[in-house]
This record gives sequence, C-alpha cells and structure tokens, in this order.
Amino acid sequence: MRLGKRFTSSWLLLVAIGFPLGAVADTPAVNEIVRKSVAANESDWKAAPNYAYTERDVETKKDGAPVVKTYQVMMIDGSQYNRLIAVNDRPLSPAENAAEEQKLRQETQRRNSESPRARARRVAKYQRERHQDHQMMAEMMTAFNWHLVGEGALDGHDCYILDATPKPGYIPHSRETRVLVGMRGRLWVDKDTYHWVKVEAEVVKPVEFGMFIAKVGPGTKFELEQRPVGNGLWLPAHFSMKVNASVLGFFSENSTDDETYSHYEPNPVALARR
Repeated sequence: MRLGKRFTSSWLLLVAIGFPLGAVADTPAVNEIVRKSVAANESDWKAAPNYAYTERDVETKKDGAPVVKTYQVMMIDGSQYNRLIAVNDRPLSPAENAAEEQKLRQETQRRNSESPRARARRVAKYQRERHQDHQMMAEMMTAFNWHLVGEGALDGHDCYILDATPKPGYIPHSRETRVLVGMRGRLWVDKDTYHWVKVEAEVVKPVEFGMFIAKVGPGTKFELEQRPVGNGLWLPAHFSMKVNASVLGFFSENSTDDETYSHYEPNPVALARR
C-alpha cells in the first residue's frame, strides 16, 4: 500500500479503489447497494492518510526466492515514508535499527526544512498518485454491469455478494481506467455499513497501455481484504497479487506479491511540519 513504491503499489491502490466492482442487475435495490458502498469507501479513502500502520511484504519474482520485508508506514509532512523494521521476519539488529532511525530523523529534518516550492512539489506528487488511482472510483458505475448473486457471512460480517463484468461499449477516460475493460470481479459488501469486506478481481482479456508498449494479460489476479480499524473506518488488512505482464512485446514480468497491513493508529503528531 506504499503509494508510488513500485509497480505493485500502483496496482494495489487501483484494486482498493476501483477494480472490485460487484456487478448488478438493473434494479433499484442493487444500485442502492453500489451507491452506498461507493460512499463508504470514498470516506475511507479520504481518511487513510491520517493513519500509520505496519506493512509486511512478500514479493516473489519468477524463479526467485520470496523476499520478505516489513515496514512502518507513516506520513511525514504531507507524504508517506516507509521505515524498514524487519527482513525475512527477522527484526533488525541494533546497528541496522539505529541506521534506519537515523534515516527517519534525516528525512524528517529534510522535509521540515524544505522550501515552500520543494514541499509543494513533493506533496503534489503524492496527491497526484492518489488522485490518479482514485479515478477508478469515478468510473465504476459506468464501466461495469452489476449482478447481485447472493448473501453470505465472511469473516464475521453479513455481506451482499456482487459480481462485476465489463460493460459493452464502455470507453475509458484515462490511462488508469483502461484496465477496467478487461476485468471481472466479485465483491463482498458489509450489509450494515456498506464497506468492502473482500474483493477478488482478475484480468480476463489482454489490456494494452502506451501505444502497445505494455500489456497486462489474463492470469493477472488480485485479492483485497479490509477490516474495521475504529471510528467507523475500514482499511486494507491483506492484499495479494499475481501479475502476468509484458513490455514491448518481449520483456515479461511474472511475479506475486502478498502484503499484510496491521497496527493502524493515527499518525504521530511529532512527524508533522514544525
């Protein structure tokens, strides 16, 4: 969930904000479920930067061994910072921890001493990444056909279960929303609060980007789980992704990423600009 971290981060927020759209028949009841779920997740999205959390990443490249890194993710004066706290589930040594603490102090000091122009550029970059990903939310009502397929319990929550399929004739309005034309998904919506409990999404037909420079193919799958963290807010608890993509028709990236989020708490006031 570390925005801008790498290819996987962009896909994470895309999924969290827009892919997993439950599909719906043309009935007012289903449309009301969708409308309320959009409103609930819009509120979560706006509140998310106010919280620090722990993120455990397990990344596996093709034919490679898994790499596990754990971070403390926080906001420092308007944009995120990721402090490494463990590698392969081993806490950092005292020397490693001291080095990471020094990096945190230096970055905090650097941001606090930025010129107004430099700070504006940094914060704008962070906000721009969030806005680009958030465009998915605006498109969900028009990009998919929706079908309410049932109700059921998941992780202690009574849920509406919705499936989504691409709507014929849908025209993406941005690069970020292009992937919607090749996806289908399933969404579990909490019946009491309309927050998203779980999302499953997969690419079912190839989607090309940038004048055929890159292609995301079938076999690309995403799963997102969210949990309440207090004060009516729900935030991601787990995200997994399998990517089947190619660049320029010959460079292929086949990788998996599994991320777990925990220990949400309000951002420390001490890390704000002074």
